[in-house]
Amino acid sequence: MRIERTFVKSPGKPYEGIQFAKVSSEIRNTDGSVVFFLKNVEVPSGWSQVAADVLAQKYFRKAGVPARLRRVSEKGVPDFLWRSVADKAALSALPENQRYGSEISARQVFDRIAGTWAYWGWKEGLFSCETDAQTFFDEIRYMLATQKAAPNSPQWFNTGLHWSYGIDGSGQGHYYVDHVTESLVKSKSAYERPQPHACFIQSVDDDLVNEGGIMDLWTREARLFKFGSGTGTNFSNIRGQNEPLASGGKSSGLMSFLKIGDRAAGAIKSGGTTRRAAKMVICDIDHPDIEDFITWKVREEQKVASLVSGSKTISGALKRIFDAINSSDQPREQACDPRKNKELAGAVGNAKRSMVPEPLVNRVLQYAVQGYAEIDFTTYDTDWEGEAYASVSGQNSNNSVRVTDAFMQAVKEDGKWRLVRRTDGAIVSEVRASDLWEEIGHAAWACADPGVQFHDTINAWHTCPEDGQIRGSNPCSEYMFLDNTACNLASINLLQFFRDGRFHAEEFVHVTTLLTAALEISVHMAQFPSKSTAELSHRFRTIGLGHANIGGLLMSMGIGYDSKKGRATCAAITALMCGTSYSVSAEMASELGPFAGYEDNREHMLRVIRNHRRASYGERGGYEGLNILPVPLEQAECCDQELPALARKSWDKALELGSKHGFRNAQTSAIAPTGTIGIVMDCDTMGIEPDYSLVKFKKLAGGGYFKIINGSVPRALGVLGYSDDQVEEMVNYAVGHGSIDEAPYINTASLEVLGFGRRQIDSISAAARSAFDIRFLI
Repeated sequence: MRIERTFVKSPGKPYEGIQFAKVSSEIRNTDGSVVFFLKNVEVPSGWSQVAADVLAQKYFRKAGVPARLRRVSEKGVPDFLWRSVADKAALSALPENQRYGSEISARQVFDRIAGTWAYWGWKEGLFSCETDAQTFFDEIRYMLATQKAAPNSPQWFNTGLHWSYGIDGSGQGHYYVDHVTESLVKSKSAYERPQPHACFIQSVDDDLVNEGGIMDLWTREARLFKFGSGTGTNFSNIRGQNEPLASGGKSSGLMSFLKIGDRAAGAIKSGGTTRRAAKMVICDIDHPDIEDFITWKVREEQKVASLVSGSKTISGALKRIFDAINSSDQPREQACDPRKNKELAGAVGNAKRSMVPEPLVNRVLQYAVQGYAEIDFTTYDTDWEGEAYASVSGQNSNNSVRVTDAFMQAVKEDGKWRLVRRTDGAIVSEVRASDLWEEIGHAAWACADPGVQFHDTINAWHTCPEDGQIRGSNPCSEYMFLDNTACNLASINLLQFFRDGRFHAEEFVHVTTLLTAALEISVHMAQFPSKSTAELSHRFRTIGLGHANIGGLLMSMGIGYDSKKGRATCAAITALMCGTSYSVSAEMASELGPFAGYEDNREHMLRVIRNHRRASYGERGGYEGLNILPVPLEQAECCDQELPALARKSWDKALELGSKHGFRNAQTSAIAPTGTIGIVMDCDTMGIEPDYSLVKFKKLAGGGYFKIINGSVPRALGVLGYSDDQVEEMVNYAVGHGSIDEAPYINTASLEVLGFGRRQIDSISAAARSAFDIRFLI
C-alpha cells in the first residue's frame, strides 16, 4: 500500500514546526484537595491545560519506563522500526531510584503508538516499501501531536509498551491468531501483542461454570477491564427465574447473575488506573425476566434515595435524642428515661413518627445510659462514587432491551406479547406489549436506563448474516456485530480541518486513509481474551473509524445543529469518511486478501455497500432488503457542495474495488461517544452530539474535576456578525472574568477589610485566572 506525504515533508522529522512546552499537570477536587500532580510534562504548546492534564493522568505510563534504552535489531525489519529495551549497562551507572520511572513527554506516547503501528504494519506486509512505512510513521505522529485524530483509550494504555520500552509481563489468558500459520496461539506475554481494542461483544451460555458459561464470562470481562477495554453481552440465553434445572431444582433467574457480574465489574479499575469498567447488559424483549430487568435500575435508584434521605433523617432524630438527654439536669439514668424526661419523650416520639426503627431507638437509649453523649451514625450522599451507590447493584453497566419489529407492531396494535422460557420455548405468560413499552419509557425517564436496540433494523445492515445474527453491542452501542468479536476505534477531530472558512476535505480523506490502515494493523497485532474472540476477530477484522466535534464544527460554521444544513453537512462528512474507509479496505484486500469470512457473505456485504451508495446519492427508493428506509443525503442543503460530490465518489470507488477484490474488514466505521480522547483532542463537543452547555464540569473517575469551555463560541459569534467587543463581553459572561477585582462580594477590597494581607490577596488573584470554583482560590 502506498502512503502519501501530506503533513510531514522531511522524513523522520514529524514534529518539525510543532512547538512543545513544559507544564505542570494538577487535578483537584472541588474542596481544593490535589488528586494528581506531575511537573515538567512536555506537550505541544497549542494544547490546552485540560488536554495536557488528561494525557498525563490517564495515558502516561506511570512506572517501568527505562531512563536508558537500546535498540534490538530484527532481520527483515527497517532499523527505524526496531524495538527498544532497557539498556541495563547504562542504567547501572544511574542511581537506583532514577533508572525507571514515568513517561513525561507527549512525544514518548506519540512515538510508541505510531511506531508500534508501523512495526506491525510492516510485519503484516501492508506497506509497499520502507519509504511508505516511514511516511506512515511520520504522518501518524504529526496527526496525534496536532490533535487531528486519536485512537481509543486502550491504545494509549497498552500499545507500544513492549515495542518502545521492553515492558512485559506474564500471559493473562489471552489468545491470538498467528498470521503466518493461521493457528490459534496462547499468549505468553502481556504486552508484546497489546490489547488495543476498546469494544468487545461476548457471548454467554446458559451454563454456570464451564467454558463459555456465566462464571467464565466474569473472568473474560476482567481480562478486558484490566487493560482498559469494555464489553457487552446479550444475556438472554440464561434461563429465567423458576425455570427447571437438570438437577431437579429451579433457577434463581437472570437477575441474580447480573448482580454478581455488576459487583465484579465495580471492583476493577479499568486500564489499571482510575477508569471505570465499561459494560453493556442486553436482554431480549421476550425473556421471562424482562420486566424485572427493565425496572432494575429504577429500583436501585430508589434504594439510593432511601439510603440518603433515611440516613439523614435517622441521624437527625438520634441527635435530637442525645440533645434531650445531654441538656437535662437530671441524673443520667433518669435523663435517659422517656417517662421521666419530657423533652426526651418528644424526641423519641419524633423518631418513631419518622419511622426510625424502634430497636435502634432502644439501643441508643441503652448507649446513652452507659455515659455516651453521641453516636456515630453514617449518612450517605448521591455522589456516584459514594458508598450509597456502591451498596446497590446495576451501577457498572449500561442496560439495553432488544426489541423486534414484531414487538413494535404489537405495541402499535395494543396486542399481546409472549414471554418465553429459555429451556424449552414454552410460554410463561402473555402481557400487553404497550405496557412493556410504557415500562421502558418510564424507566428511561427515571434513571436513563434501559436503552433500546432495534434488532431487525440492525440486522438489515448486517454485512455477515451467514455467520449468525447480530445480538449484542459494546457498552456504548456504536459497535454492533457478531458475538465474540472485537472492534478498535479511532476518532477524527473535524474542527481541525476547518480553516479559512472552508472544510479541507482532501486532508480529511488523507487522515481517514491512514487511520483505516492503522485500525487494520491493530487487528493484526492484537491479542484477545478468549479463543473464540481471537478466532472470530481475526476472521472478520472489524474496525471502527469515527469522527468527533461535529457540534463544534457546525457552530464554527454558524450552522444550527438541529437544522437541515447541519444534518446534511454531518451526513456528507460521515458518508465521505465511511465510503473512503471501505474503499481503503478494498484496496488493502487487493494486496492482502479479503477477510476470511468474506466469500460466504459476499452478496450480503455488497448489498449493504450498494444501499450506502444509494443513500449518498440521495435516493429515496430502490433499497435492497430493508423494511425501514434510511434518511438519504440532502445534497442541496449541504453548506459545501464539494462534500457530497466527494462522498458519492468514495462510495462509487468502494463498490467498484469491493466488487473486484472484496474487503479487508467486515465493518469499517462506528461513531463513538469520544469521551476522554475527545478531551485529549480539545474537542468542543465529543462524538455526534451537540454541546449541552457552553461551560461544562467533568468529574473524573478516581477524583478530580475539569472545567471545559467551548472554544467554538467566539468563532461562531464572529461568523454570525457580532463585533469583537460584543464577543468578548458574551464570552466573559459565560466563562467568568478570571479575576476577583470587580466581583460584587468577594473582591480585593472586601478581603482587605477582612484582614487579608497583600501576599494572600495576590495569591488568590493568581489562582482566580484558572479556577472554576471559588473554593479553588485558597
